[in-house]
Amino acid sequence: GPHAAFGNAFFHEMQLFAANGYAVIFTNPRGSAGYGQEFLKAVCKDWGGGDYRDVMAATDAALKKFTWLNKNKLGVLGGSYGGYLTSWIVTHTQRFKAAISERALNNFYSFHGTSDIGAFFGPESQIGFEIWESAEENLAHSPIAHVKNCKTPTLILHSEKDFRCPIEQAEQFYVALKKLRVRTEFVRFPDESHNLSRSGKPKHRQERLERMVEWFKKYV
Repeated sequence: GPHAAFGNAFFHEMQLFAANGYAVIFTNPRGSAGYGQEFLKAVCKDWGGGDYRDVMAATDAALKKFTWLNKNKLGVLGGSYGGYLTSWIVTHTQRFKAAISERALNNFYSFHGTSDIGAFFGPESQIGFEIWESAEENLAHSPIAHVKNCKTPTLILHSEKDFRCPIEQAEQFYVALKKLRVRTEFVRFPDESHNLSRSGKPKHRQERLERMVEWFKKYV
């Protein structure tokens, strides 16, 4: 992401949470594919802005429409760009009881030099400035720069051979949460890539799902 989209397809994670008694809300905020180029490009130079507001608006709309939902027992999770949004959400609101941030981009500044796509997808194209042109802008759109606001119990899941969002992104966020005494756990999956959830070893894919469900059962 962000230039992808959920469609009318089977997602086993959603089914797993539904089977465990959770209502699942998933949406395509601005920046997603399938709604035209203007919508696709709307997130560029605005990561953590309109996309964050879209997710919050979708949550509000679901709570209004489905009155049986409990607004006081919400969890949030996401992977890759969704992991970025999850990290951003918990550093900007405390409305969620628990969070799961997977394979997230947490720091644009370091992402530029460590990601396999950092040189062409990172700061200049998504934020509008290279890191040497404006460190401030790149950090302003990075969850790590706002982590002091996080109070939400946060589970961090990351693969050790993730070249898209290198594990240093998770390490930075985890260390910060520990120093801030936020309830957190960091699970590292050895010999796995950015695609753990889709093509990882079966034992690791199963462990990932079990840990996600356990985290929400504990805190939501």
